[in-house]
Amino acid sequence: MKVGVIMGGDSSEREVSMQTGQEMLLHLDRNKYEVVPIEISNRHELIERVKGIDMALLALHGTYGEDGTVQGALESMGIPYTGSGVLSSSICMNKDVSKRLMRSEGIRTPEWKCWSSMEEYDPEVVELLGFPLIVKPNCGGSSVGTELVRSREALYAAVQNAFQWDRTVMIEEYISGQEITCSLLNGEMLPIIGIRLLQSDWFDYRCKYDDGGAEEQVIQLSAEITRNVTEAALACYRIMKCSVYARVDMILRDGVPYVLEVNTLPGMTTNSLLPKSASAAGLTFSQLLDCIIEQSWSARAPHVGSITR
Repeated sequence: MKVGVIMGGDSSEREVSMQTGQEMLLHLDRNKYEVVPIEISNRHELIERVKGIDMALLALHGTYGEDGTVQGALESMGIPYTGSGVLSSSICMNKDVSKRLMRSEGIRTPEWKCWSSMEEYDPEVVELLGFPLIVKPNCGGSSVGTELVRSREALYAAVQNAFQWDRTVMIEEYISGQEITCSLLNGEMLPIIGIRLLQSDWFDYRCKYDDGGAEEQVIQLSAEITRNVTEAALACYRIMKCSVYARVDMILRDGVPYVLEVNTLPGMTTNSLLPKSASAAGLTFSQLLDCIIEQSWSARAPHVGSITR
Protein backbone atom coordinates (compact mmCIF):
# COMPACT_ATOMS: atom_id res chain seq x y z
CA MET A 1 0.00 0.00 0.00
CA LYS A 2 1.28 3.45 -0.92
CA VAL A 3 0.70 5.66 2.11
CA GLY A 4 1.05 9.42 1.88
CA VAL A 5 1.78 11.15 5.19
CA ILE A 6 0.14 14.56 4.84
CA MET A 7 1.58 17.22 7.14
CA GLY A 8 2.16 20.94 7.43
CA GLY A 9 -0.70 23.11 6.28
CA ASP A 10 -1.13 26.80 6.97
CA SER A 11 -2.86 26.77 10.36
CA SER A 12 -1.49 27.95 13.70
CA GLU A 13 -0.64 24.31 14.41
CA ARG A 14 1.70 23.79 11.46
CA GLU A 15 4.72 23.17 13.71
CA VAL A 16 2.91 20.49 15.70
CA SER A 17 1.68 18.92 12.45
CA MET A 18 5.23 18.70 11.14
CA GLN A 19 6.34 17.01 14.35
CA THR A 20 3.46 14.53 14.11
CA GLY A 21 4.27 13.81 10.47
CA GLN A 22 7.95 13.22 11.14
CA GLU A 23 7.14 10.85 13.99
CA MET A 24 4.77 8.90 11.75
CA LEU A 25 7.41 8.67 9.01
CA LEU A 26 9.88 7.35 11.55
CA HIS A 27 7.60 4.55 12.76
CA LEU A 28 5.72 3.37 9.66
CA ASP A 29 6.69 -0.20 8.78
CA ARG A 30 8.54 -0.06 5.43
CA ASN A 31 7.89 -3.78 4.97
CA LYS A 32 4.16 -3.06 4.80
CA TYR A 33 3.97 0.36 3.20
CA GLU A 34 5.52 2.45 0.51
CA VAL A 35 5.76 5.71 2.42
CA VAL A 36 5.48 9.09 0.73
CA PRO A 37 6.05 12.29 2.74
CA ILE A 38 3.61 14.97 1.57
CA GLU A 39 4.29 18.39 3.06
CA ILE A 40 1.81 21.07 2.10
CA SER A 41 1.94 24.78 2.82
CA ASN A 42 -1.53 25.66 1.64
CA ARG A 43 -4.75 23.99 0.56
CA HIS A 44 -4.07 24.40 -3.14
CA GLU A 45 -1.12 22.01 -3.05
CA LEU A 46 -3.08 19.03 -1.78
CA ILE A 47 -4.79 17.86 -4.97
CA GLU A 48 -1.60 17.56 -7.01
CA ARG A 49 0.52 16.00 -4.29
CA VAL A 50 -1.82 13.19 -3.25
CA LYS A 51 -2.22 11.76 -6.74
CA GLY A 52 -1.14 8.13 -6.90
CA ILE A 53 -1.37 7.29 -3.19
CA ASP A 54 -3.60 4.51 -1.87
CA MET A 55 -4.17 5.94 1.60
CA ALA A 56 -3.74 9.38 3.17
CA LEU A 57 -2.32 9.20 6.71
CA LEU A 58 -3.34 12.57 8.13
CA ALA A 59 -0.81 14.33 10.33
CA LEU A 60 -2.55 17.68 9.91
CA HIS A 61 -3.88 19.75 12.80
CA GLY A 62 -6.03 22.83 13.05
CA THR A 63 -8.04 24.70 10.44
CA TYR A 64 -8.26 23.06 7.02
CA GLY A 65 -6.50 19.89 8.20
CA GLU A 66 -8.75 18.93 11.07
CA ASP A 67 -12.06 20.63 10.30
CA GLY A 68 -13.35 18.37 7.53
CA THR A 69 -12.01 20.37 4.59
CA VAL A 70 -9.14 18.03 3.67
CA GLN A 71 -11.35 15.05 4.41
CA GLY A 72 -13.96 16.32 1.95
CA ALA A 73 -11.35 16.98 -0.72
CA LEU A 74 -9.92 13.48 -0.37
CA GLU A 75 -13.39 11.92 -0.54
CA SER A 76 -14.08 13.80 -3.77
CA MET A 77 -10.88 12.32 -5.19
CA GLY A 78 -11.72 8.79 -4.03
CA ILE A 79 -8.72 8.58 -1.69
CA PRO A 80 -9.25 6.85 1.68
CA TYR A 81 -7.89 8.76 4.68
CA THR A 82 -7.31 8.08 8.34
CA GLY A 83 -9.45 9.22 11.24
CA SER A 84 -12.93 10.67 11.47
CA GLY A 85 -15.05 11.80 8.56
CA VAL A 86 -16.13 15.22 7.33
CA LEU A 87 -19.07 15.72 9.70
CA SER A 88 -17.28 14.58 12.84
CA SER A 89 -14.18 16.62 12.01
CA SER A 90 -16.25 19.74 11.46
CA ILE A 91 -18.26 19.29 14.68
CA CYS A 92 -15.28 18.62 16.92
CA MET A 93 -13.25 21.49 15.50
CA ASN A 94 -15.98 23.92 16.53
CA LYS A 95 -15.85 23.99 20.33
CA ASP A 96 -19.14 25.88 20.65
CA VAL A 97 -21.05 23.34 18.55
CA SER A 98 -19.46 20.34 20.25
CA LYS A 99 -20.18 21.72 23.73
CA ARG A 100 -23.81 22.33 22.76
CA LEU A 101 -24.07 18.69 21.70
CA MET A 102 -22.47 17.55 24.93
CA ARG A 103 -24.85 19.65 26.98
CA SER A 104 -27.86 18.30 25.06
CA GLU A 105 -26.79 14.75 25.99
CA GLY A 106 -26.28 15.57 29.66
CA ILE A 107 -22.47 15.50 29.46
CA ARG A 108 -20.88 17.98 31.86
CA THR A 109 -18.72 20.66 30.26
CA PRO A 110 -17.53 24.01 31.67
CA GLU A 111 -19.90 26.95 31.17
CA TRP A 112 -19.00 29.13 28.20
CA LYS A 113 -19.88 32.02 25.94
CA CYS A 114 -18.75 32.82 22.39
CA TRP A 115 -18.18 36.24 20.86
CA SER A 116 -17.80 36.97 17.15
CA SER A 117 -16.59 40.54 17.79
CA MET A 118 -15.47 42.79 20.61
CA GLU A 119 -18.77 44.65 20.23
CA GLU A 120 -20.53 41.59 21.68
CA TYR A 121 -18.66 41.90 24.96
CA ASP A 122 -21.16 41.44 27.78
CA PRO A 123 -19.94 42.27 31.32
CA GLU A 124 -22.90 40.45 32.85
CA VAL A 125 -21.80 37.18 31.20
CA VAL A 126 -18.28 37.69 32.50
CA GLU A 127 -19.60 38.26 36.01
CA LEU A 128 -21.75 35.14 35.73
CA LEU A 129 -18.81 32.94 34.73
CA GLY A 130 -16.46 34.60 37.20
CA PHE A 131 -12.67 34.69 37.26
CA PRO A 132 -10.39 33.04 36.43
CA LEU A 133 -11.50 32.35 32.85
CA ILE A 134 -10.06 30.53 29.87
CA VAL A 135 -10.03 32.58 26.66
CA LYS A 136 -9.52 30.58 23.48
CA PRO A 137 -10.13 30.62 19.73
CA ASN A 138 -13.34 28.69 19.10
CA CYS A 139 -11.83 26.60 16.32
CA GLY A 140 -8.23 26.45 17.48
CA GLY A 141 -6.09 23.71 18.97
CA SER A 142 -2.86 22.95 20.84
CA SER A 143 -3.72 25.89 23.14
CA VAL A 144 -2.47 28.35 20.52
CA GLY A 145 -3.98 31.76 21.28
CA THR A 146 -5.39 30.44 24.56
CA GLU A 147 -4.87 32.21 27.88
CA LEU A 148 -5.84 31.81 31.52
CA VAL A 149 -7.24 35.18 32.60
CA ARG A 150 -7.55 36.13 36.25
CA SER A 151 -8.91 39.68 36.05
CA ARG A 152 -11.18 41.95 34.04
CA GLU A 153 -8.15 44.12 33.21
CA ALA A 154 -6.42 41.20 31.45
CA LEU A 155 -9.52 39.93 29.70
CA TYR A 156 -9.73 42.50 26.90
CA ALA A 157 -6.15 41.90 25.73
CA ALA A 158 -6.61 38.12 25.87
CA VAL A 159 -9.77 38.30 23.77
CA GLN A 160 -8.05 40.57 21.25
CA ASN A 161 -5.18 38.10 21.02
CA ALA A 162 -7.55 35.16 20.49
CA PHE A 163 -9.23 37.05 17.65
CA GLN A 164 -5.86 37.00 15.86
CA TRP A 165 -6.33 33.24 15.48
CA ASP A 166 -10.04 32.85 14.79
CA ARG A 167 -13.19 34.77 13.88
CA THR A 168 -14.99 33.52 17.00
CA VAL A 169 -13.60 33.58 20.53
CA MET A 170 -14.78 31.52 23.48
CA ILE A 171 -14.60 32.50 27.13
CA GLU A 172 -14.94 29.46 29.34
CA GLU A 173 -15.35 28.78 33.02
CA TYR A 174 -12.06 27.68 34.55
CA ILE A 175 -12.43 24.43 36.44
CA SER A 176 -9.66 23.48 38.82
CA GLY A 177 -9.00 19.79 39.21
CA GLN A 178 -7.18 16.73 37.87
CA GLU A 179 -6.52 17.01 34.15
CA ILE A 180 -7.00 13.69 32.35
CA THR A 181 -7.20 12.54 28.77
CA CYS A 182 -9.03 9.56 27.32
CA SER A 183 -7.77 8.04 24.08
CA LEU A 184 -10.10 5.86 22.05
CA LEU A 185 -9.14 3.42 19.32
CA ASN A 186 -11.87 1.84 17.22
CA GLY A 187 -14.44 2.98 19.77
CA GLU A 188 -12.68 1.38 22.73
CA MET A 189 -10.98 3.13 25.63
CA LEU A 190 -7.23 2.97 26.06
CA PRO A 191 -5.70 3.52 29.52
CA ILE A 192 -6.54 6.91 31.06
CA ILE A 193 -3.65 9.35 31.27
CA GLY A 194 -3.35 11.80 34.16
CA ILE A 195 -1.50 15.08 33.68
CA ARG A 196 0.54 16.80 36.39
CA LEU A 197 1.65 20.29 35.37
CA LEU A 198 5.26 21.27 36.01
CA GLN A 199 5.68 24.63 34.29
CA SER A 200 2.26 26.31 34.36
CA ASP A 201 -1.06 26.61 36.19
CA TRP A 202 -2.88 25.05 33.24
CA PHE A 203 -2.14 22.74 30.30
CA ASP A 204 -0.80 25.35 27.86
CA TYR A 205 1.32 24.96 24.71
CA ARG A 206 4.61 24.71 26.64
CA CYS A 207 3.28 22.01 28.92
CA LYS A 208 1.94 20.04 25.97
CA TYR A 209 5.01 20.08 23.75
CA ASP A 210 8.12 21.06 25.72
CA ASP A 211 10.18 18.40 27.42
CA GLY A 212 9.57 18.64 31.15
CA GLY A 213 6.41 20.70 30.73
CA ALA A 214 4.17 18.12 32.35
CA GLU A 215 4.24 14.65 33.84
CA GLU A 216 1.84 12.36 32.00
CA GLN A 217 1.22 8.81 33.11
CA VAL A 218 -1.48 6.20 33.40
CA ILE A 219 -3.53 6.73 36.54
CA GLN A 220 -5.75 4.44 38.56
CA LEU A 221 -9.13 5.90 39.49
CA SER A 222 -11.85 4.40 41.64
CA ALA A 223 -14.27 2.03 39.93
CA GLU A 224 -17.07 4.60 40.07
CA ILE A 225 -15.00 7.47 38.66
CA THR A 226 -13.54 5.20 35.98
CA ARG A 227 -17.05 4.20 34.96
CA ASN A 228 -18.22 7.83 34.80
CA VAL A 229 -15.16 8.93 32.82
CA THR A 230 -15.52 6.02 30.39
CA GLU A 231 -19.21 6.68 29.87
CA ALA A 232 -18.55 10.36 29.16
CA ALA A 233 -15.72 9.62 26.72
CA LEU A 234 -17.68 6.96 24.82
CA ALA A 235 -20.76 9.21 24.71
CA CYS A 236 -18.69 12.01 23.18
CA TYR A 237 -17.20 9.62 20.63
CA ARG A 238 -20.70 8.49 19.69
CA ILE A 239 -22.55 11.81 19.53
CA MET A 240 -19.69 13.51 17.67
CA LYS A 241 -19.78 10.71 15.06
CA CYS A 242 -16.07 9.95 15.58
CA SER A 243 -14.45 6.97 13.92
CA VAL A 244 -11.14 5.06 14.07
CA TYR A 245 -9.53 7.11 16.86
CA ALA A 246 -9.96 10.25 18.95
CA ARG A 247 -8.93 11.81 22.23
CA VAL A 248 -11.31 13.29 24.80
CA ASP A 249 -9.83 15.81 27.24
CA MET A 250 -11.41 16.25 30.67
CA ILE A 251 -11.04 17.82 34.08
CA LEU A 252 -11.97 15.83 37.18
CA ARG A 253 -13.41 18.11 39.88
CA ASP A 254 -14.27 16.29 43.08
CA GLY A 255 -14.35 13.08 41.07
CA VAL A 256 -16.82 14.44 38.51
CA PRO A 257 -15.66 14.52 34.85
CA TYR A 258 -16.09 17.73 32.85
CA VAL A 259 -15.33 17.35 29.14
CA LEU A 260 -13.23 20.13 27.63
CA GLU A 261 -13.06 19.02 24.00
CA VAL A 262 -12.81 16.12 21.56
CA ASN A 263 -9.82 15.83 19.23
CA THR A 264 -10.32 13.90 15.98
CA LEU A 265 -6.66 14.15 14.93
CA PRO A 266 -4.78 14.18 18.23
CA GLY A 267 -1.07 14.90 18.22
CA MET A 268 1.33 12.04 17.56
CA THR A 269 4.62 13.65 18.58
CA THR A 270 7.12 12.15 21.00
CA ASN A 271 5.36 14.03 23.83
CA SER A 272 1.81 13.31 22.69
CA LEU A 273 -0.78 11.61 24.87
CA LEU A 274 -2.39 9.12 22.48
CA PRO A 275 0.85 7.19 21.77
CA LYS A 276 1.56 7.08 25.52
CA SER A 277 -1.88 5.66 26.19
CA ALA A 278 -1.49 3.13 23.38
CA SER A 279 1.92 2.12 24.75
CA ALA A 280 0.34 1.47 28.15
CA ALA A 281 -2.11 -0.84 26.36
CA GLY A 282 0.80 -2.76 24.84
CA LEU A 283 0.85 -1.15 21.39
CA THR A 284 4.07 0.16 19.91
CA PHE A 285 3.91 3.33 17.81
CA SER A 286 4.20 1.22 14.66
CA GLN A 287 1.36 -1.04 15.77
CA LEU A 288 -0.79 1.99 16.60
CA LEU A 289 -0.25 3.32 13.08
CA ASP A 290 -1.09 -0.11 11.65
CA CYS A 291 -4.38 -0.13 13.58
CA ILE A 292 -5.28 3.37 12.42
CA ILE A 293 -4.50 2.57 8.78
CA GLU A 294 -6.26 -0.81 8.81
CA GLN A 295 -9.39 0.49 10.53
CA SER A 296 -9.56 3.52 8.26
CA TRP A 297 -9.16 1.30 5.22
CA SER A 298 -11.97 -0.94 6.41
CA ALA A 299 -14.20 2.05 7.03
CA ARG A 300 -13.56 3.89 3.78
CA ALA A 301 -12.10 1.68 1.08
CA PRO A 302 -15.46 0.03 0.23
CA HIS A 303 -16.86 3.47 -0.50
CA VAL A 304 -14.05 4.54 -2.79
CA GLY A 305 -13.47 1.40 -4.77
CA SER A 306 -11.03 -1.50 -4.60
CA ILE A 307 -7.35 -0.82 -4.14
CA THR A 308 -4.71 -3.54 -4.38
CA ARG A 309 -2.60 -3.67 -1.27
